[in-house]
Amino acid sequence: MSTEASIRAADTRAEGRALSTAATTAGHAPSIHNTQPWRWRLTGNELSLYLVHSRRAEVTDPDSRLAVLSCGAALHHALVSLAADGWHTILERMPDPEHPHHLARLRLDHRIPVTFEARRHRQTIGLRHTDRRPTASTPTDAEQLNAVVEAAASAGAGLHILRPDQVLELASAADQAQRADNADAAWQAEVNYWTGGTRPLGSGIPDAAIGDRATQTTVPGRDFGHHGDLPVSAAHENAATFAILYGPEDDEAGWLRAGEALSAAWLTATELGLSVLPLSATIEVAITRERIRHLLSGLGHPHLVLRLTTGDPAGTAAPHTPRLPAEQVIERF
Repeated sequence: MSTEASIRAADTRAEGRALSTAATTAGHAPSIHNTQPWRWRLTGNELSLYLVHSRRAEVTDPDSRLAVLSCGAALHHALVSLAADGWHTILERMPDPEHPHHLARLRLDHRIPVTFEARRHRQTIGLRHTDRRPTASTPTDAEQLNAVVEAAASAGAGLHILRPDQVLELASAADQAQRADNADAAWQAEVNYWTGGTRPLGSGIPDAAIGDRATQTTVPGRDFGHHGDLPVSAAHENAATFAILYGPEDDEAGWLRAGEALSAAWLTATELGLSVLPLSATIEVAITRERIRHLLSGLGHPHLVLRLTTGDPAGTAAPHTPRLPAEQVIERF
């Protein structure tokens, strides 16, 4: 084999390793009910992202808006991994109009210097997790919030911080959404599936990540229909900040961008010592989603509500949710 051919073969192997690592890293992304509704296809120096309809919450998310948003978070995780490996990536969103489930195509272009920020972000991916416990914490300061807002904006979406009076409206909408869901037998069955023993191994929400009692919060969190094993303080959450993740488009492209922004904001928040809890109930129900849209006063379409708090003062982390094996979410050709 010639020297040139040997170099090219080595480059090809390096590209394959970087793409494989990116797809594996993307598996740590947050998703609705931890359904992980994505599949990656690795071919040569390209990596394609697909929505897997069989792993979406059909009742909770009938139009797949939250599933696509979840895939967007996985996409951003993959881009973070590639940057940390020193690759400039060409990204094409929604590359095939005839196949809307094909959400993105990534192609390695050329090598770039690795920045400290890129390495830190990839390390943070392994630390980021969802903590549903309320904390009687100190308020987040303006500088921290601005950094999180800027991170979301850098990925193509806005983050609107709610005023105290708007938080009360959010609480009312969340209560309305939860009551609507609780009255729906199909919704209850779906939640039981993703939080019970019948869910696919490596997915769903285990009891270890669900509170052992009802939480004392201004804005109600998800009612899973049963208590879990996660110890929850009896203290009332009194210093949380609530924000609406929004964008100009209410379609697959907009939802994908919102997921990318969610990842960017969450990684930044984690690095600043903040805890993030996504609250999707008001987005799942059409009538309450409209109420949330009015809180934006014309800024755009709401994609998700976030609760931001300072870290647990006791320093005890909630357990991470499980993940599907890589061979179930990565296809290699």
